[in-house]
Amino acid sequence: MQTVRSNDGTTIAFDRSGAGPAVILAGGAFSYRRFPKLLQLAELLSHRFTVINYDRRGRGDSGDTPPYAIEREIEDLAALVDAAGGAASFWGWSSGAVLGLRAAASGVGLQRLALFEPPFLVDASRPLPPRDFGVRLQALVDAGRRGAAARYFMTQGMGIPRPIVGLMRFAPFWRNLKATAHTLPYDWAVLGDTLSGRPLDPAEWSSATVPTLAIAGEKSPAQLRNAARALADVLPDVRHVELAGQNHDPSMKVLAPVLERFFARADDVRLRAAA
Repeated sequence: MQTVRSNDGTTIAFDRSGAGPAVILAGGAFSYRRFPKLLQLAELLSHRFTVINYDRRGRGDSGDTPPYAIEREIEDLAALVDAAGGAASFWGWSSGAVLGLRAAASGVGLQRLALFEPPFLVDASRPLPPRDFGVRLQALVDAGRRGAAARYFMTQGMGIPRPIVGLMRFAPFWRNLKATAHTLPYDWAVLGDTLSGRPLDPAEWSSATVPTLAIAGEKSPAQLRNAARALADVLPDVRHVELAGQNHDPSMKVLAPVLERFFARADDVRLRAAA
């Protein structure tokens, strides 16, 4: 494990593996750097890239400094880019994808963005979350009711049917979900107004000019597939792909070759510029 200090003094923990151009991995809600699929993806990419797999603030071995603000998470990413040598590509999953997109729009030195199913709600493909969702979620966290916060986020925020969430409570991984549930308001803040059911505002994202790959799974819910397509309508330099047979919990063995081809082009550009 290595650490870097963010702009506000918060310690951000990360693992570095492999060699080559840097790629930063960021998970979504409930995830942390020891999440099994993040470990698998890091291993698959490390034969060609220097992979930085980190704990977002408040999770795992990273610190946290209240009050939370999206700008602090963007500064965390900027500190990781500096630790990588000043330039890195980025892969984000779900809300982690939105974080990377906001960082690129803010001018963080990300060379390429691969965004897997940012959970935007840009149409009527499912009901909107309650208007007071963020307030109620924060109240559950403040009361120390992490299990209730996790259930509320999944059912009312993510739209997962209650019976499925109810069964999750008896699964071995439920303990890990509860361990990160106090950071769910952070994910909600990162999403902002993108769960309004309205089309994305091009002006909000137009400054994210780096080459971007918007990825969705062919078998994912309509909300997530439509969100990935919506990015193709608002970003200046974007390509959209759907992975056959995949959903919001993709096979990393299927995803890794797609990312490798995309990120390798950043190295090609770097080499041509050096020449």
